Amino acid sequence: MARWRAWSHALDARLRLRLAEAHTRFPVITRLISRMHAVNILDAATRLAAQSFLTAIPLFFLIASFAPSSVRNQLVSSLRTVFGLTGAVNAQLDQLLQSHTGGVRDTIGVVGALMVLISATAVSRALQRLCRRAFAVPKAASKVAPWRWLVWIAVWMLALLVQGPLRNGFGAGLWLGIPVTAISLTLLWWWTQHLLLGGRVRWLPLLPGAFLTAAALTALSVSARIYMPRALNRSMAEYGSLGSVFTMLSWLIVVCAAIAVAITVGAVLAQEPWLARHLGPSMEEGPSPRDRAHPPEPPPSPDNV
Repeated sequence: MARWRAWSHALDARLRLRLAEAHTRFPVITRLISRMHAVNILDAATRLAAQSFLTAIPLFFLIASFAPSSVRNQLVSSLRTVFGLTGAVNAQLDQLLQSHTGGVRDTIGVVGALMVLISATAVSRALQRLCRRAFAVPKAASKVAPWRWLVWIAVWMLALLVQGPLRNGFGAGLWLGIPVTAISLTLLWWWTQHLLLGGRVRWLPLLPGAFLTAAALTALSVSARIYMPRALNRSMAEYGSLGSVFTMLSWLIVVCAAIAVAITVGAVLAQEPWLARHLGPSMEEGPSPRDRAHPPEPPPSPDNV
C-alpha cells in the first residue's frame, strides 16, 4: 500500500510538471482547453441545437400563416437552396409552408403568435450564454435587455429569407455565392456577439470569432448541399417524417458545435497579447453604457452640507 501511494504521488507530480511545462511552452493551447471546458462545448452545442429546432418550426408556421405569399415563396426557396432539398422532403416542405395557411392562422391567432415570439427568445438566451462564457464575461455584467433577443430573432429570420439569392451569387453561381455568403455571415456574427453581450465586449475583439464562425458555417453550407438531400430523403423513406426530424437535428448539433468552437477560439485568440495589441482590450473599461447614459449624481459640496 505504501509503495502504491508513493507511485501515485510521483505520477501526480510528473503530470503536474508536464502540465506546467505545456502551459509555459504552449499558453494559447492550454488557455483554449481551459476555456472550452468552461464553455462545455458539447452541452452548449446540444442545447443551442435543440432550442434552434424548437424555435424554427413554430416560426416557420407563423410566417406561413401571417406572411404574404411572396414571403412564403422566398422562405421555401431559401430553405431549398440552403439544404439542396429534392424529392419527397422538398414536396413535404411545400406542403407544410404553402398549404392550409388560413386554417393555421385561425388556429394560432394573435395571442398564439405572441407566445411563439416570446418562447423563441430561448435560442437567443442560449446563444448569449455561449458568448458570455467564451469571453469569460461575468454574469452580472452581461445582462441584456429582452428586446435584444427579439431583435436578434427578427434579423436572423430576415437573413434566412435572403439566403437563396446570396448563396446563388444573385444568379452568378457559387463562384460569387460562396464569398458573398462568407462576408455576410462574418458581419452577422460580428453583430450577433456585440448585441447579445450588451456591448460589454468591444467591436474589434469580436472579429476573430465572427470570422472563424463564418468560415466554419460557409464550409458546412457547401457540404450541406451535398450531404443533406441524400440523408433526408433516405431517412424519410426508411422512417417517415420522424427520420427527417432526427437527421435535421443531428445536422444542427454539428452546426452549433462549430459555432461554439469558433466563437470560443476567437475569444481566446482575441485576448492573447500578440493579437490584443492590435485589437485592443476585450472588455469595456469603466462604467457600462447604461451607467454612462445615467451617471450618478455628484456628492454634495462642503458648502451645501
